[in-house]
Amino acid sequence: MPHLPDDDAWLLRERRAIGDRIRVRRLRENMTQETVFLAAGLSRSAYQDIEAGKSDARIGSLHRIAWVLGVHVTDLLR
Repeated sequence: MPHLPDDDAWLLRERRAIGDRIRVRRLRENMTQETVFLAAGLSRSAYQDIEAGKSDARIGSLHRIAWVLGVHVTDLLR
């Protein structure tokens, strides 16, 4: 069975990668952060933390964000 790395640097990289994919898609769709977080039913700070890779996003939040952006949630996680 694979073991997790000893530090959480890998997790931070993964969160940032998800946030980057959200940001790229949002900008491609010409949407503001406000448009996305309001349509997704998230608070401003929760959305900003997700997009900045500062917090772990709940799967429900990622599904809502993906729906607003017109992509499948797996597109944000790949």
